[in-house]
Amino acid sequence: MNTRILMSACALSVLLLARTVMAGEMVAIAGDDINMRSGPGTGHEVLWKLDSGFPLEQISTKGEWLQVRDFEGSSGWVHKKTTQKGQFAIVKANKGTDGQINVRKEPNLNADVVAMAGYGVVFKVLQKQDGWAKVEHGQGVTGWVDSRLLWGL
Repeated sequence: MNTRILMSACALSVLLLARTVMAGEMVAIAGDDINMRSGPGTGHEVLWKLDSGFPLEQISTKGEWLQVRDFEGSSGWVHKKTTQKGQFAIVKANKGTDGQINVRKEPNLNADVVAMAGYGVVFKVLQKQDGWAKVEHGQGVTGWVDSRLLWGL
């Protein structure tokens, strides 16, 4: 009897560890106008729509559905097939303001500014180096951003 209880406890620990390892994994939306739902299934309310590249932190899974959290802390569910594994990040700086972050030519604060971006702008991450992220925007802009200004890395 004690062996059965011990084996059950070990099996439960392995399942919890697998779930914990999965939590925190980053995914991004693959496609435009993808439904974020209140629960794991098409019968649940659509909370909002997300576009390609929007980064999300995976919290848990239920079947083919992923429970995810966005950069503002809101959570919901998306179907696994609507996500991708590529690295994407979103500007988290200057919430509630018109402030812009600098996208620079090189990874240093003295480099020329090639573009500016506001809160909530999504970038594809091409490379990470010494606290900087080389990013690309869907409109063709490529440059470097201080990683502290981004969420999803």
